[in-house]
Amino acid sequence: MTPRRGKVPIEDLRVSALTIPTETPEADGTYEWDSTTIVIVEVTAGGKQGLGYTYADSATAKLIEDKLKEVVVGNDAMSVTATWTAMLGSIRNLGRPGICAMAISAVDTALWDLKARLLDVPLVTLFGQVCDTLPIYGSGGFTNYSNEQLLKQLRDWVEQGISRVKIKIGRDATVDRQRVAAARKAIGENVGLFVDANGACSRKQALAQARAFEEFNVNWFEEPVSSDDLEGLRFIRDRAPAAMDITAGEYGYDIDYFRRMLDVGAVDVLQADATRCCGFTGFLQAAPLCDAHHVQLSSHCAPALHLHIGCATPAIRHAEYFHDHVRIERMLFDGVVEPIEGALKPDLSQPGLGLTLKRADTQKFAI
Repeated sequence: MTPRRGKVPIEDLRVSALTIPTETPEADGTYEWDSTTIVIVEVTAGGKQGLGYTYADSATAKLIEDKLKEVVVGNDAMSVTATWTAMLGSIRNLGRPGICAMAISAVDTALWDLKARLLDVPLVTLFGQVCDTLPIYGSGGFTNYSNEQLLKQLRDWVEQGISRVKIKIGRDATVDRQRVAAARKAIGENVGLFVDANGACSRKQALAQARAFEEFNVNWFEEPVSSDDLEGLRFIRDRAPAAMDITAGEYGYDIDYFRRMLDVGAVDVLQADATRCCGFTGFLQAAPLCDAHHVQLSSHCAPALHLHIGCATPAIRHAEYFHDHVRIERMLFDGVVEPIEGALKPDLSQPGLGLTLKRADTQKFAI
């Protein structure tokens, strides 16, 4: 009989926050930004180090340092869910959604990476691989892009073999229709065209846009109304063209949010984000909910983080290959895989996520 492996105490947790300017100012239907902050967590146990992160405000790093670190250090690195539960308990009086959930996400993803490294297996193997590759869609197309910028970005993705692309809408209905028409002409008829309003529209406005977009074979309409308006999402879903999926979920911070969204039939595809929904542990709760509701799952942003968990999720449809995060992950980490024929493939020769922090390259972005 193989002896039971002993406890592997977590010895240390380090957190850092980096703010990275965008290439150019960016905007969507409801927000504008010129930089992105990433909060990175490193946990150590048994001579190994795990890496995790979230895209969140620097206040998230302070919460991890001041509150979560003392909860995590000393726990068993092999018992990730126990530590996750302890972290949830520690933030009871702070409120789970928002910064607390994102802080837990960064730590939880680092803990899973650490466990896989201690076992010397890729993270997808630890979770249980169900598919060899994770299909992606190119995501960007910001509302403040010129037509030239927009069409170049879309064409570049298509030339890379990416067969689905997404643009932002929601500032001006007439301009949106013109941009969608131009996008369809640029990418041809055989590439999936997605739009994302980031909750900018009223119910009637969103429905009018959905019907107008049918002419251009738009087959994905993300957050046509606020993701908090579950009745509104269901209203659009029931009346949108049959070939157009209505999607939302990226602002889901816990299993109850996802359950409510699915129970009312608000979406055709649920989006979940492991940098927000309390990490891989939270993502693994969302996945069987999708199975139970016969709805597919798509991961939101952070493609390097979602690669392994995506390939271990039966309900997965694809992952968002978001322009900003692709650029940041290439900049900060060694081991980021490049797309091949519109999909990402985990590197099974490396343990954990297969990512290594380029520590020297982080200094100029440190907060």
